[in-house]
Amino acid sequence: MSEQPRVELYIAEQCPDSEKATALFDATEIEYGTYTVTDDEARLSEMVDRTDGRETTPSVFIDDEFVGGWDAVAALEETGELDEKLGLEGESPVEHRPLLIAGTGIAGLTAAIYAGRANNDPLVIEGDEPGGQLTLTTDVANYPGFPEGISGPELVNNMKAQARRFGAELKNGIVDTVERVDPDDDHSPFRVELTNGDVYTADAVIAASGASARTLGVPGEDELMGYGLSTCATCDGAFFRDEDMLVVGGGDAAMEEASFLTKFADTVYLAHRREEFRAEQYWIDRVHEHAENGDIEIMKNTELIEIHGSQAEGIDHVTLVHNDAGHPTDRLDDPETEEFDFEVGAVFFAIGHTPNTSYLEGTGVDLDDEGYLATKGGDGGGQTETDVPGIFGAGDVVDFHYQQAVTAAGMGSKAALDADEYLDDLERERAASLEEADVAAADD
Repeated sequence: MSEQPRVELYIAEQCPDSEKATALFDATEIEYGTYTVTDDEARLSEMVDRTDGRETTPSVFIDDEFVGGWDAVAALEETGELDEKLGLEGESPVEHRPLLIAGTGIAGLTAAIYAGRANNDPLVIEGDEPGGQLTLTTDVANYPGFPEGISGPELVNNMKAQARRFGAELKNGIVDTVERVDPDDDHSPFRVELTNGDVYTADAVIAASGASARTLGVPGEDELMGYGLSTCATCDGAFFRDEDMLVVGGGDAAMEEASFLTKFADTVYLAHRREEFRAEQYWIDRVHEHAENGDIEIMKNTELIEIHGSQAEGIDHVTLVHNDAGHPTDRLDDPETEEFDFEVGAVFFAIGHTPNTSYLEGTGVDLDDEGYLATKGGDGGGQTETDVPGIFGAGDVVDFHYQQAVTAAGMGSKAALDADEYLDDLERERAASLEEADVAAADD
């Protein structure tokens, strides 16, 4: 290892991206400094000045060079460039494990706990969103066993500690490809390559890689992401105190983010493209309570089509369209569709997710048009099996309907149990093959 560079992280409390960044640098075992900007105006001002106006955490510096936020650091980790910047010697180990689990959300961590207890020596790859979507949740009130609720990051960290206690190894990285070592042999191991070049083989793989937040692709989005536009209210809401804020979406995540942002915003505006919300009634009721108190204003049948501002000054205003029939962007030529500019200081997307399954495309597993992984389902054992022996699915890569922490945990436990049965059968088959080979050799 070469001389260690100076690494500094500006982070915020209850910020999932900050936790991901610190976890990544913890894994490198190098020393680094952290500056918490929450409720510290001086540190916040220092961060904004050093990043030329960027108002989101984390902000990472290596030897006084601004590297970027979590997305930029994760991208550098994918390519191996982060190791170069940190002066770490690059390695591409080839190691065999009985079981590899892709993802450290609730499904992946539950699978890791069960697999560790079954002595299957699981290697768990964290992905670019360690902890999964639950790390974006400040208050998990419906997970069994926590009558007062628990924060998403705390629940995830507890589960990581539990998984490690039972022998699971957690590694930061992103799975790039999975393929059979011998495509013609269903019993041959899988070759698993990470985006940083590390290679493993595994007898079984559990895909629990979750789903990633969607964006709209509207003008101004790319330029202003991190400069007033965010997909994480808990990460960035506090930066825009006393501003008017816009949340886009109509599901549970949008309702929760809008409710959370009332702590900081002058007014939170909730724009949804339809008349009816898709969220559970609990969240709808909470939003309506905030609306009655004047903290939230609901804008139904309304869509965002452009974001205006600059990286230096942040978001100035947005352009919205409205039509009482709903889905106004499908009715732009309708004279009843109204287009108007609207002043807000921050915008938060909460519009759903895309399953992270691209690394499975060459395996032969069945993926639907949106990329969700098909599993056997039904009654009895093997419910998490795919149509490729040795690959199992759990959590949001499979479940596009319930998408709850508790159902993800249930699927994770099923996947680990199914994988354990598969590995036991595989071991017996290999032992029988060796015995037959020994008998044949003796006869010769």
